[in-house]
Amino acid sequence: MTFVKPNPVLLPKGFIPVMLTPFLDSGEIDYDGLRALTEMYLEAGSAGLFANCLSSEMYELTEDERLEITKTVVDQVAGRVPVVATGTFGGPISEQAAFVKRIYGTGIQAVIVISGLLAEEDESDAVFIERAKELIALTDDIPLGFYECPVPYKRLINSEVLAELVKTKRVVYHKDTCLDIEEVIRRIQVAEGFNFGLYDAYMVNAVASLRAGAAGLSCIQGNIYPELIVWICDNYDNAEKQGDIAKLQKFFEESMDLVHTAYPTIAKYSLQRRGFPISTYTRRDVGVLTDDLKERMDGLLEEIDQIQSDLGIMSVFKKNLVK
Repeated sequence: MTFVKPNPVLLPKGFIPVMLTPFLDSGEIDYDGLRALTEMYLEAGSAGLFANCLSSEMYELTEDERLEITKTVVDQVAGRVPVVATGTFGGPISEQAAFVKRIYGTGIQAVIVISGLLAEEDESDAVFIERAKELIALTDDIPLGFYECPVPYKRLINSEVLAELVKTKRVVYHKDTCLDIEEVIRRIQVAEGFNFGLYDAYMVNAVASLRAGAAGLSCIQGNIYPELIVWICDNYDNAEKQGDIAKLQKFFEESMDLVHTAYPTIAKYSLQRRGFPISTYTRRDVGVLTDDLKERMDGLLEEIDQIQSDLGIMSVFKKNLVK
C-alpha cells in the first residue's frame, strides 16, 4: 500500500499528544496496547499524534523499535490524522539525516528534530543554525519540526533563530517548552505567513498561548486527561464559557507538579485507574511511584471526573472504546 502524503503539509490546530509506549511486564513493547492507545487518543479528539518522543521513552528504544512503533501508529491511524515522530538521535548531521529519511518512510507527515542534538550546550546559536540548515539540505523536501526536549539538555530556539529556520519553508511544527508567554508570542509572530504551527507543552500558559495564536498543545497532561486538553483547545475563545475556562486553567496550574512526578509511570498508572489496560512498566529510570503519589493521583483523578462531569464531557474510557 502506498501512503500518500499531503503536499504541502499543514498540521491541524488542536491537541497533538506526545504518545506513551505501552510495555508488557516483561519489558517488551506491547504493540496491541499501542494500537489500543492510539485509538484512545483519537477517540478523545486529538488532532494529530506525536509518536516516538520523550514520553514514548525514545532513548530507551532500539533503532528498530523506534521505527516499528512509529509504523504501528501510522498503520493504526490509517490517515485519519497526521502523525509526526522524532528522527534525530545524535551523531554527525549526515547520520541524523539518514535516520530522518528512514523514519519518514514509515508514512509520517513530519519528522521532529531534537534541538539539543544539533549543537552542544556551549555552542552558539550560529552553530546551531548552520547545522540545522545542513540537516535541512540533506533531507530532501521532508517536512520537519523542532522539539526543545529537556534531554540531553534543553536548547531553546529563540524567536530570532526560529525566524531563520522558517524561511527555509521546511519547518511545519514546533513543540515549545520555553515557559515564557512573551517569547511564545514573539515566536508566533516571526512565523506568520509560513506553513508553521507552534504547539505549547507548558500548561501554565495553555489558554494564553492559544489566544496568542498557538496552533495547539502538545503536553504530557494529555496522557492523563486528554479530554480536558481537547476541550480547552476547542473552547479557549468561547465568550460564553470564560468562567469554565478560567477554572480549568487554574486546575492545569495546580496539578502541574504532581503530573510531572515519576512521569511517565504516573501517567500509565492514571490510565490504569481510569480504565485503560496498560502496564506501569517503564524502561526509563524516573523514580518510584510511591503509595503517597498513588494516593495523591487518585485524588486528582476524582477531581478530573468531577470537572468533566461539570463540563458535560463524557470520559473517553466510558465510550466502550476498550473492550
